[in-house]
Amino acid sequence: MKSWSVLLMTALAWSVQPSWAQVTGDVPGVRPEAIIDLKTDEGLALVKGQWRYSNVKVIDVDHHGPGADLAPSGPPNRTQDIDLHAGAADFDDSKWEVLKPIQLEERRSTGRLCFSWYRTSLTIPDRIGPFNPTGSTVVFEIAIDDYAEVWVDGRLPLVLGQSGGQLIKGFNAPNRVVLTRNAKPGQRIQLAVFGINGPLSKPPGNFIWVRSATLDFYRPDHIGPTQFVTTEIVRTDSALDQIVAPGTQMEQLAGGFLFTEGPVWVPATADAWGYLLFSDPNANTIYRWSAEGQVSVFRAKSGYSGFNAGDYHQPGSNGLTLDRTGRLTINQHGNRRVIRVEPRGNITVLADRYDGKRLNSPNDLVYRSDDALYFTDPPFGLPKVFDDPGKELPYSGVYCVKDGALKLVSTELDAPNGIALSPDEKTLYVNNWNDKRKVIVRYDVNPDCTLSNSRLFFDMTNAPGSDALDGLKVDQQGNVYSTGPGGLWILSPDGRQLGLIKGPEDPHNMTWGDDDGKTLYITALTGIYRIRLNIAGVRP
Repeated sequence: MKSWSVLLMTALAWSVQPSWAQVTGDVPGVRPEAIIDLKTDEGLALVKGQWRYSNVKVIDVDHHGPGADLAPSGPPNRTQDIDLHAGAADFDDSKWEVLKPIQLEERRSTGRLCFSWYRTSLTIPDRIGPFNPTGSTVVFEIAIDDYAEVWVDGRLPLVLGQSGGQLIKGFNAPNRVVLTRNAKPGQRIQLAVFGINGPLSKPPGNFIWVRSATLDFYRPDHIGPTQFVTTEIVRTDSALDQIVAPGTQMEQLAGGFLFTEGPVWVPATADAWGYLLFSDPNANTIYRWSAEGQVSVFRAKSGYSGFNAGDYHQPGSNGLTLDRTGRLTINQHGNRRVIRVEPRGNITVLADRYDGKRLNSPNDLVYRSDDALYFTDPPFGLPKVFDDPGKELPYSGVYCVKDGALKLVSTELDAPNGIALSPDEKTLYVNNWNDKRKVIVRYDVNPDCTLSNSRLFFDMTNAPGSDALDGLKVDQQGNVYSTGPGGLWILSPDGRQLGLIKGPEDPHNMTWGDDDGKTLYITALTGIYRIRLNIAGVRP
């Protein structure tokens, strides 16, 4: 059985593992089935494309300094802009210079601090030699001397932590952009590529030109270094078949982390694909996994930046979630607080003290639809956990933040960990990380966010397996999912065990993702996994 001391041993053991997590997004998992070279006449003709070009000038414009809202709402000022914003899909480039493919290698613009635009539309062909591109994943890869930004159908996503993709990848590094995951012959895609001479801090005397530009076509699901892994589904009730189809397997998305936790799916917008955020509290980092398989650092020093950071086994963030407006909320172990990241990047501290005393180390969290926030506060993020001399509260509480006020709503469990609300928000579930009391408790939820009528929902104390209880989620039919001894437990709304999902590593938390909410993303020690289910989950 895994007590808190074993948790620390596990954390330390994984802290010395090698990492391949960063070698993901820009390294294809397999070779493409077909390549179209957009720097050749044959390739460009196949997609019915035509390159057009324009120089860009830097101009002086009126603007405003930062205001109290941190937006440009302050005093008037003067700054610089570019004279040509040509990223829009319907931008009229008919008067621009037409380039033959061979002319992409001509040195262009003015040298030094200079910029330019390359634009072309593409049409997915019926065939590429013997290959039928229907349903394939299409990746546009371009390398511009020296940097590039790529607009696709008028969109340039801006996501914290994004490395490459449609934004600058690196000095003369290729940008790889997924254009579609379900190609259809005749489908038109508009590309606008902004070329930048660099480095910007020391503008060189050379010029802008295109080193390479291709379309890579992959068979469905063959982009990114993902792989299906051995998965055992233990059925203890036939009702599990309605949730997990027989033969369903987990897929590994990335690995080599120290200790993965606290995932949340950020939904797609008009400008960007959806993506996964997850914590590595041991590495003090929040990572971002994108739909094309890329892993990047979303937030460094995610939970602590103190002088004694080396004393902490898990100084970083743990639970992550979104409020109803999409603002990221973070439980910080080392800083012993709950914060919310505002649209301008500044943070709001939602909770750090109760009754004048510092919180232990907020662990997991869930929002109610009115933005009342429940979170658990065991001491697992403190250097010596329960025995830490800096521990100020005599209990491990469950709290609620509502209308700016922090309420202590339960002290029943000695190590409250995972937390989730039922679909109707009338019931709150909390599980316990304790090898002697592996239980899930449920409470009635009151409008003022207090709890009542505590009762045992499920007891795993005597179940075989070494792990205690950690992550907790609920699907839209009220089934409860909890990590626990042996794997991921699935329980009915009335507290019957329906089954157990076992993967290659012990799971520690999970979140519902993708457009339909039926993909369960799982953080499991050193790796990130996902599994497709038949029922959508309750999401932020």
